[in-house]
Amino acid sequence: MWLYLAVLVGLYYLLRWYRERQVVSHLRDKYVFITGCDSGFGNQLARQLDQRGLRVLAACLTEKGARQLRDQMSDRLETVILDVTKTESIAAATQWVKEHTGDRGLWGLVNNAGIFMPTAPNEWLTKQDFMKILNVNLLGTIEVTLSLLPLVRRARGRVVNVSSVLGRVSFLGGGYCISKYGVEAFSDSLRRELSHFGVKVAIIEPGYFKTSMTRNERFSQGYQEVWDRASPEVKETYGEKMLASFMKSTEILEPSWSGKLSLVTDCMEHALTSCHPRTRYSAGWDAKLLYLPMSYMPSLLVDAVIYWSSPRPAKAL
Repeated sequence: MWLYLAVLVGLYYLLRWYRERQVVSHLRDKYVFITGCDSGFGNQLARQLDQRGLRVLAACLTEKGARQLRDQMSDRLETVILDVTKTESIAAATQWVKEHTGDRGLWGLVNNAGIFMPTAPNEWLTKQDFMKILNVNLLGTIEVTLSLLPLVRRARGRVVNVSSVLGRVSFLGGGYCISKYGVEAFSDSLRRELSHFGVKVAIIEPGYFKTSMTRNERFSQGYQEVWDRASPEVKETYGEKMLASFMKSTEILEPSWSGKLSLVTDCMEHALTSCHPRTRYSAGWDAKLLYLPMSYMPSLLVDAVIYWSSPRPAKAL
């Protein structure tokens, strides 16, 4: 019996390996639009796809980021300035994409733009702190997708949304985890709706990676800014030691974060170029061996792990 089971499992993985190695034809004729290309995953993916021969339309937040990327890549890669929190900026970028793609449509849309801070215990934050992250990570993703969806449908292409392992297990207060849970839900509903049109939707769930968004000094500065404007009652309840613990925890964790961004961008590339992309891609060993298994554990167990590993408030029971 066990032999038959092993054979079946082996055949399943062999078939999956074979299917996932099949590549879409005529990649050099296909356009891919990527948000958040100033640095990090978006910048790396734009370079990677350009070297692969695809026609990359890279959206950057700043002219400096666009110029640096454009100067280092081939003539196929073109850039546009995009702020995903502004409807007029999205509309202008959409018109720009239409002019470039013409009747071919847009083969790939990669919603990569995102921010991490302000992140802190919820009671330290304001509604505006939550909205700052949600406007970029979730509402920006939704509006860009809705704006470009007709072009993706025309090409029967792909939508790739960058979520996070923190869209499965909420370890942090603030809007980041909320935004990534929202990206997961939006992507799931979108995938089911667009399957009727031959459009495939994939979700990328990276673990912790070293990018400009996760530099230690940004964490420290972000925590300090939130703490400085917290109410006296909040400061008394949580205490300076808890603030120091948060700052110290980022210093301890940072050396263990992966700097190999290609682990993530390889997943993105596969989602765009494979004939049979996966629904979800987990990138990084922490995602595969820690956070993904935790997302299937009982809430009681996960709560206990987070409770004992988190900094303690000054007036905790």
